[in-house]
Amino acid sequence: MRHVFVINPRAGRGNGAARVLEMADRLSCRGLSCTCVVTERPGGAEEAARRLIGEGEPLRLYACGGDGTLHEVVQAAAGVPHAAVTAIPLGTGNDFLKNFGPDAQRFTDAEALWDGDEHLLDLIDCNGRLCLTIACTGADARVADTVDRFRHLPAGGRASYLCAVAAVLSRPLPRRWTVSMDGAEETGDFTLVSVCNARHYGGGSTPVPEARVDDGILHAVVVRGVDRAAFVRLFPAYSAGRWRDLPPDLIRVVTPKEVRIRADVPFVTCLDGECFRWREARLRLSDKKLRFFAPRGADPNATARK
Repeated sequence: MRHVFVINPRAGRGNGAARVLEMADRLSCRGLSCTCVVTERPGGAEEAARRLIGEGEPLRLYACGGDGTLHEVVQAAAGVPHAAVTAIPLGTGNDFLKNFGPDAQRFTDAEALWDGDEHLLDLIDCNGRLCLTIACTGADARVADTVDRFRHLPAGGRASYLCAVAAVLSRPLPRRWTVSMDGAEETGDFTLVSVCNARHYGGGSTPVPEARVDDGILHAVVVRGVDRAAFVRLFPAYSAGRWRDLPPDLIRVVTPKEVRIRADVPFVTCLDGECFRWREARLRLSDKKLRFFAPRGADPNATARK
């Protein structure tokens, strides 16, 4: 069994690579076969993981970075019987690990991971791209797509996020889409459609707190077209998972096997924080597709509402 650390040196504040190298050295002292791969560009983690998996040797892959690094490694490892994945958080959000509740902090040390339990997790397949957490289309996706414009601000990530929200709110929110849920089609104005496999995204939002990453169920949150003022009023409840408290003619949550979104112009869909543009997005369950290893006793549904 090889233990391979795929390191994004640009994640977070860019100072985590040295710490990961020290972890790998400590595991090597146990007699484990450890390798470190430092990525050089976006997409590099996926390329490295595919190359390593192609060698055919049993692997435990450590995605060392943020949610984007984990997203890339998952693309390569999903459905591969000799590869399992985990995450060592070096990024700013690390939303996926929040699903483990208090045990999320145990992922910071490879000593707690190398012999950890494996969990078979579901994924969302969106046009062939795989997503661990939440695939969002609409206002929230446009915020994620806009944040990079403000990364230079000295106040850091929170200021960047708030500026991105302001930029998105400065323009009309609804978009004209055709949305299909298991074949039932509707054309109209929509503010957002979020398909949830897990619970946390956007640095703190939990739109469907009951979502579980291994139950074979996707939850789709559909928000009809609303103006800025209405969106500002409803968003705190949406973000906190209190969608049942909101008017059912504005928001609903369903559990489809497939969601399709079509538009005449390209729209942004955000998968695990990574943004893509399509005129049609087809989202469906990819059941028990990923082998994910975690510290012993850690539960990927620790924060799930019953």
